Amino acid sequence: MQNQLKAKVDDKHEFEFDQKTIDDLDASEIGSNKFHVIHQNQSFHAQVVAEDFNNQTYTIRVKSNTYTVKISNPLDLLIQEMGLTLNAGVVENEIKAPMPGLILDIPVAEGDEVKEGDTLIVLEAMKMENALSSPMDGVVKSIHVKATNSVAKNELLIELE
Repeated sequence: MQNQLKAKVDDKHEFEFDQKTIDDLDASEIGSNKFHVIHQNQSFHAQVVAEDFNNQTYTIRVKSNTYTVKISNPLDLLIQEMGLTLNAGVVENEIKAPMPGLILDIPVAEGDEVKEGDTLIVLEAMKMENALSSPMDGVVKSIHVKATNSVAKNELLIELE
């Protein structure tokens, strides 16, 4: 799988970047979430004003313009290309397998309190480890699988309350 990223800006414009393009970027961090960028012989100051790491979405200000940028990494692109989705695994308080795979780790136990974004289960699929995170703050009500279990797409893994 080629190390490629896709960026969607304001749900209007899409850009693709390979590793060489990223390595050749002329950008320097000049402060906390502030950057100096030179692009096509023009100098810009950019600032990350908000970030939603779980959804890979960032709000960036360049000059007086603000942009919302959604980043898709190589795994996101592969899952989309295969017609699968990681979001399909979250239904209210149920964590379901987003794709067939093998359970590698379950770092929580029934009765544990979890925060939104905490890793609940690690699933190996397509030779990659995928950490499935809690969609909300809550308590682990029940765990329906064990480490080393094989699971099918949409199989119930964990229930929260």
